Amino acid sequence: MATAFNCRTGLGDHSQGMRSVFVMQMLSLLALAAHAQAMTEGALRPAQSITELRQQLEKILQDSHTPGLSVAIVHRSGPEWVAGLGKSNVATSEAASDETLFRIGSISKIFASLSILKLVNEGKLSLQDPVRKLVPEVWFENRWEATDPVRVVDLLEHTTGWDDMHLRDFAKDAKGMTLREGLDYDDHSRISRWRPGTRMAYSNSGPAVAAYIVERMTGDRFEDFVTRNFFLPVDMKTATYFERPAPPMTILYHGDGKTPYPYFNLLLRPCGAINASAVDMAALIQFFLNRGEAGGIQVIPPAFIDRMQTPTRAWEAQQGLKSGYGLSDFTSVHDGFVYQGHDGSVAGGLAEMMYLPEYGVGYFCSVNADKRGTFGKIGDAIRAYIERGLTRPVVPSPASLPADAPDYEGWYEPVSPRYGFNAFGERLALRRMRFEHGNMVFAYLIGAASETFVPVSGEHFRYLPKEGVPEPVATAALIAPNSEGRFVAIEGRTWKHVPAWVAVAEIMGVSWFLLAFYAVPLYAPFWILGGLIRKRRRPAERAIRVWPLVAVLSLIVCLAIWTSGNELGRLTVWSLGLFFCTLAFGAASVAGAVSLWLVWKREIRWGVRWFATAVISALLIAAVYLAYWGIIGIRTWA
Repeated sequence: MATAFNCRTGLGDHSQGMRSVFVMQMLSLLALAAHAQAMTEGALRPAQSITELRQQLEKILQDSHTPGLSVAIVHRSGPEWVAGLGKSNVATSEAASDETLFRIGSISKIFASLSILKLVNEGKLSLQDPVRKLVPEVWFENRWEATDPVRVVDLLEHTTGWDDMHLRDFAKDAKGMTLREGLDYDDHSRISRWRPGTRMAYSNSGPAVAAYIVERMTGDRFEDFVTRNFFLPVDMKTATYFERPAPPMTILYHGDGKTPYPYFNLLLRPCGAINASAVDMAALIQFFLNRGEAGGIQVIPPAFIDRMQTPTRAWEAQQGLKSGYGLSDFTSVHDGFVYQGHDGSVAGGLAEMMYLPEYGVGYFCSVNADKRGTFGKIGDAIRAYIERGLTRPVVPSPASLPADAPDYEGWYEPVSPRYGFNAFGERLALRRMRFEHGNMVFAYLIGAASETFVPVSGEHFRYLPKEGVPEPVATAALIAPNSEGRFVAIEGRTWKHVPAWVAVAEIMGVSWFLLAFYAVPLYAPFWILGGLIRKRRRPAERAIRVWPLVAVLSLIVCLAIWTSGNELGRLTVWSLGLFFCTLAFGAASVAGAVSLWLVWKREIRWGVRWFATAVISALLIAAVYLAYWGIIGIRTWA
């Protein structure tokens, strides 16, 4: 298992994948299983030369029908390999080169942090400055502002508590809009859902507000400030936030590798709009490996590069956990090696920039199609080549469990959702924590799936995979009890301890709903066929049969629309369909309850009475729950 924090999902994940949390989780598990099987059955041996690595990558592109790849492998002393493979334009058969511009998605956030740190170095602001003091005109809501204001550091470490951008934000083609206009377009995602500086949840709008602070402090457009102070000094000569004719930009494609996406102008450009070549990205990696130095010039102090790699704000960071999301630079563990960097995605593009600070080597890769499985294989092949001959970091010996470890055993629910929309489903993803054989075990409800963590020191734990190389750094922590409860932080997510009766009630409620959801359509053909026979018609039972079926069918259509990948951030037939189907589910659930009450004292069969009671009650409870979370009548375009 390669450990990566939740923040790894980049900008495009929201616009394409903000779907039903249940569906997302199931697809993620299936993808992980498929990837693990592929690695087990057909894993490539590490390439021993650039020629061999190139052959491996070209085969991956060919086998998966992925058009093109931008790639760079870099050492402190300079690039080892910088190239473009495959095609940048399928229609014209134009080859990708090391100068072809690929979209790097959320890797762009690095420059928001670098820009803020430059101003810190110049004494113009502090990471601890309250945002409201610096840019009072930027709207956000934080009910803890008097005691726990949103600070500049929170914008960059994603500890504001804000929701991620809404679907309508991602649907907006913002050509010609200023950063301020982008921030004002839809500001209601910027509401702190918990006390700032306590939990981490990836939010694209945080770095954008930080970029606006740079504009206010300097009087420059952010993109111009970055070009002058970073692109040019670092030797990223062709990197740009905007579409332009030269050098050539790759076309981005759907998952079929043939259907192109039009060029899209992101609403908040600092979050993920940069186009850069392999040559540009090689220079950026070398800049980080040399700790802020480029071309003999110290562009930014080395200590600030260290600061970018170090989280400080979330509870676990305050307790000394060094791995996590720093200032637009996060930790990920692959095959026992500890990488720093960032990744990103936009519609049709995936990118990753990772480096090993202790070994002085890093890489960049980007594909121009929605091919996550392929992208994972490409990263695996590149890392295998980089890591050959390197000595893995020493894995710490197991330590003793903290004295209060037994107090943490029990049920937990996630309480730091990235997407506010998915909170209704995510909070039901319960897990149970126990300690056995001196280790912490975090278990799923279904099957025997669990994650084991070995104590490192104090309240910190490192992940122990069932197979493969043990991880050398702690990525989980027991959070000291506070006024909000008892929490555990695991790989960038915060989990809250809940009483056993709450967990049992939620498990029973979800199970009850799922049984009703499947039972209604399974039962429907029998009573529908029976109704065709005059002697078997029972008008008194009709309503308590029909309304549950309407409710379930409405919900099925909702799920189909939500997972279809169709445009939901604008007012379209799909977004309207989702709106009306959620209303239909709620209305049919209520109508079923009313119908049941009206026929309760009438002469209907005992089995039908109690079956209807069970399913209608489950559907009504689900409707009330979804209404509480704002899902009934949801307007994704608003």
